[in-house]
Amino acid sequence: MAQADSTERTTARGGAGAAAGRTGGFLGLRHWGRDARGSGTWRRGLLIALLALLTGVLLGCHAQVPNSVGNLGSLLETFLPWVGLAVPVLLVPALLRRSATALLALLVPAVLWVNLFGGLVSDKSGGQGDWTVVSHNVEAGNTDVPGTIRGLVASGAQIVALQELAGNQLRTYETGLAGAYPYHTVEGTVGLWSKYPIGDVSPVDLKIGWTRAFRAHVTTPQGPLAVYVAHLPSVRLKAESGFTVHQRDVSAQALGDAIEAEPVKKVLLLGDLNGTMNDRSLAPVTSQMRSAQGAAGDGFGFSWPAAFPMARIDQIMSKGGLKPVDSRTLPRDGSDHLAVAATYRYSS
Repeated sequence: MAQADSTERTTARGGAGAAAGRTGGFLGLRHWGRDARGSGTWRRGLLIALLALLTGVLLGCHAQVPNSVGNLGSLLETFLPWVGLAVPVLLVPALLRRSATALLALLVPAVLWVNLFGGLVSDKSGGQGDWTVVSHNVEAGNTDVPGTIRGLVASGAQIVALQELAGNQLRTYETGLAGAYPYHTVEGTVGLWSKYPIGDVSPVDLKIGWTRAFRAHVTTPQGPLAVYVAHLPSVRLKAESGFTVHQRDVSAQALGDAIEAEPVKKVLLLGDLNGTMNDRSLAPVTSQMRSAQGAAGDGFGFSWPAAFPMARIDQIMSKGGLKPVDSRTLPRDGSDHLAVAATYRYSS
């Protein structure tokens, strides 16, 4: 009996030791269980790992995705931050499969996403500004123009740029904003309202046959300012041609050329550019200007569509010593866009 007890204790100790050995290895994952076919944790979840690496390639090499086929490159860059959603989505099956390979592969897109967009997540606002500007595509089919006007006035902005001004609604905006903004100008379907004097207004030719952009000289208490208001052509998703952006891209080049030739040192651009700061096709503009949201915003500042914002296509940008100290979106109104606002310090 004693011999048998000793044998049983030895067997038990050996079994426990074997079990302990099976939980060893790198991070305790080498034998993280085996499936019904006997595959170990490093051999399972290879498809999940492949999808994770593909996500990393899209994030890290988005600039190499060509626009030659359906403008896929611009489409990807418009919604690039959302590609990161693949990480938590793939994390679930990786954990269910208990796949160490998939978990390690998921580190690649996770690190790349943080490198690209991690700086946008934190609040970068701070300090006192001299004045606030607002840009808003008010939508021709706005369902609550009086509410939109109230929101613009309540923003406290000294300079307001509006896009997509419809014929009948224009008079309502002019009347409703007159009390708060004694100066204003409208060119085509875009307009500028200001508490400061406006002068030297001239259209900017976007190569589309009608006026959707202009340049104005605004005299602020701190000094002169060149303000560009623009509404670049819309982009479309079409079955036969993909993401159609040619006209928008031509207009972006024309706008970039005009801003580059601007003689006034301090320049503001306010408008609906129908593209994000990541979109390579807007480089004629974005390469020479600073995004207020990127420099002083809290989060991504998505502005469209208003019901569930997925992209920031409404932009406030500057160059020439204008320091953004705050950037944000305003509450939803009757438009399909959210208004965007930024506060600036005028540096000499």
